[in-house]
Amino acid sequence: MGQAYLLTGMPGTGKTSIIRQAITQSQCDAGGFFTQEIRSVGIREGFSIVTLSGKEAIFAHITIDSPFRVGKYGIDISALDGTGVEAIYDAIEHHNVVVIDEIGKMELFSPRFIKAVQDALASTKKVLGTITLRPHPLADSIRENQNIRVAELTRNNQKYVLAEILTWLKH
Repeated sequence: MGQAYLLTGMPGTGKTSIIRQAITQSQCDAGGFFTQEIRSVGIREGFSIVTLSGKEAIFAHITIDSPFRVGKYGIDISALDGTGVEAIYDAIEHHNVVVIDEIGKMELFSPRFIKAVQDALASTKKVLGTITLRPHPLADSIRENQNIRVAELTRNNQKYVLAEILTWLKH
């Protein structure tokens, strides 16, 4: 099936949840990071990066003043580079599976992040992650790679995709 398995799909379809379940159920040796929403009174205010080793950093928020913006969110590239990129390289060096959640528009502002993703995909490690559904030159080139399985997650295929990931992680 390939060396990388990436989920794509509409927001709210459970991509991060499926990856978390796969890591927990397989008990694989994984490193890397998840992206987590920051909410206040039910309203999304930003996103943080949470590494599998427990480090956390806010990298996108409505209060961040930055030249890098996606919608109402300012992007803190240094937080992404310092926490997310470091987690990718740590996973390449010390773990069997590299988790990258997510390869998205916000993250793709960082040249260091792009390089880390390319290095992870070029490594001998399995890469499990999420990738934007929207067109982007780097995301498009990743999706076109024959060694990378990209599955579009929907509410209707979650169980199937989780089972496929669990099988992939065993081999």
